[in-house]
Amino acid sequence: MTTPLMTIFMGPKPFGKNPHIDMIQRNSILACKSLGPEVEVVVIGYEDGIAETAKELGVKHYGNVRRTPQGTPLVSSIFELARQANDSSLLAMINADNLFMSDFLSACKAVLGKADKFLICGDRLDVKMPGPLDFSKGWEQKLKERLLKEGINMGIAGSDYFVFPRACFTDMPDFAVGRSGWDNWMIYKARSEGWQTIDISKSITAGHENHDYSHLPGNKPPYRLPETMNNIRLAGGKRCLFLLSDADYELVNMELVKKPVTGKRLWREFEIFPLIKLHSRFLGTISFALVHPKAAWGEFKVWVVKILRKMGLKPAASDESQQ
Repeated sequence: MTTPLMTIFMGPKPFGKNPHIDMIQRNSILACKSLGPEVEVVVIGYEDGIAETAKELGVKHYGNVRRTPQGTPLVSSIFELARQANDSSLLAMINADNLFMSDFLSACKAVLGKADKFLICGDRLDVKMPGPLDFSKGWEQKLKERLLKEGINMGIAGSDYFVFPRACFTDMPDFAVGRSGWDNWMIYKARSEGWQTIDISKSITAGHENHDYSHLPGNKPPYRLPETMNNIRLAGGKRCLFLLSDADYELVNMELVKKPVTGKRLWREFEIFPLIKLHSRFLGTISFALVHPKAAWGEFKVWVVKILRKMGLKPAASDESQQ
């Protein structure tokens, strides 16, 4: 069997509990599979219905994923299992609600060979899908038209997919999947290692199928969950949560170029210099305070209140109002 160029892997939610989630995850798997023999699709997890759906759709499945104490699959374990699937040059971690077309593979090929180590990422268009995708002739054009007409661009906060050479990200922290923070850390990690960090948003059209959060407590996004807080701690704190705007390269018309220098970008590069070049979180805190003095002062007051409470002291009313 020929080794594929890319392994696309994902950790889906359970199948069989929410018909809408089932539908969008099937759409995502089949869209990835449609990219052809240069791609192998791997689903990871032993939640209900995953093994059966993988078999039905003809994709590889690994079930023995390690988990957090709360039972959430670990991103590190998902990465480890994906590496076992084959010897592909590229690995691509995506969310199981993403929709890709042939331009995605073309963009990744355009980057391949330009550097030994890199991270490919990008934004997406959020859209409500009315039903299963019809993969008959012309499906890509129809999907692209829907995305461009109805999709909402999530911009610099919409990073849902990460493509990288096999030699990268071999030491993932034990982040909880489906919780915030680990995806932002991916961009920080690439920049701090000096890898080319490439935003391909201008060269592809990527979709994200809207869904609810019925799989999470209170049917709410995961931003305030304890596992999200732990992800942020493992990432090195919120200073290490980077956005797409922190990528230093971009793919424009399938050509790799350095991102243009602007005043805003210069200030941001000054702010993150201690983090990505000196690997000092302490100095990173100082540079953040220099660039964002008001925000830094607010964070300092919140920190003081927490310390006073731990000491059993009651903070002043003005301090209480900062929380």
